[in-house]
Amino acid sequence: MSSSRTAPTSTTPSSSSSRSAPEGRVALIACGALAQPAAAVVARRGWPVDVHPLPPLLHNHPERIAAEVRAIAERLAPSYERVVVGYADCGTYGALDEVCRELGLARLPGLHCYDVYAGADRLERFFDEQPGTYLLTDFLARSFARTVLQELGLDRYPELRDTYFGHYTRMVWLAQEPDDELRRLAEQAAASVGLPLTVVETGDHGLERALAALVA
Repeated sequence: MSSSRTAPTSTTPSSSSSRSAPEGRVALIACGALAQPAAAVVARRGWPVDVHPLPPLLHNHPERIAAEVRAIAERLAPSYERVVVGYADCGTYGALDEVCRELGLARLPGLHCYDVYAGADRLERFFDEQPGTYLLTDFLARSFARTVLQELGLDRYPELRDTYFGHYTRMVWLAQEPDDELRRLAEQAAASVGLPLTVVETGDHGLERALAALVA
């Protein structure tokens, strides 16, 4: 996955570069954790959409997301008919919505991308059952060692486990495309922080519906 702020991760086969994009083309500014599955949906549906990822590690610094989205949206706007935002609120506490209002942008619904994959009602049930639920996506399963263990320092200071994860009681993997390799990685992620793993297969249908509404 590219961490470039403006390089599309995927276009439809007939697309050209953003500077010569034809009328009707849409720029999707995507959270790096959603960029690849979003690009797959775009390609499958044949939408005139270019996916522009922001770095996934912004999720460790949600206070920076709104400013990053503003900067890339302003840069892309002259080259596209529309710019849309492939983020939920994602811990910005309304700051991203303020940018969207100012620039006239639409974003994905929900508080987090987990809502997009599993649905807010289902997530609410998970947290009602066990408030100490830690959510995992396919992206997080693949990148857990880097984006969580390394970023939090747990690879170097495993004694910090209880500081970060002491109040969690289980890990729920929202599996979009489960296979043996991803299951192994999800099990490793759960074991690395001492949590039991529950697998809930969601597919990417929720993401596809949300993107369809966003780019329509």
